[in-house]
Amino acid sequence: MNEIERREIQEAIAAADEALYHLESAQKYLGSAGNWGLLDLFGGGMITGLVKHSKMGNAEREVQEAKFALQKFSKELRDVSGYSSIHIDDFLTFADFVFDGFLADVLVQSKISEAKRQCEDAIRRVRAIRQELNAKL
Repeated sequence: MNEIERREIQEAIAAADEALYHLESAQKYLGSAGNWGLLDLFGGGMITGLVKHSKMGNAEREVQEAKFALQKFSKELRDVSGYSSIHIDDFLTFADFVFDGFLADVLVQSKISEAKRQCEDAIRRVRAIRQELNAKL
């Protein structure tokens, strides 16, 4: 492996790390929002609702950051030999599907659970590709 290939892999790994950071942070906020949402459903008051919406706002910000990080990851992945356009196109389609219209959807408790599941799936996919990249080094 030459130095250019090594650098491209390292850049892709760094982009994967950034995407994972934001995905895991979004997952944490979604979990918290879900818990506060359940409390709100079962008799929480005004403060419970405010905390839930605050957590949802934090999740929204992290989801947007994750979307940008996933786009950067896909861009960096294009530079690594062995990753076809199928890998990249599938990943970008996935990112758009998961994150478009997030704020409107997350206002419903069941959508919080779905968003959490999608975050977990994204984390699993990024980790798998990151592991493949690490193995190339």
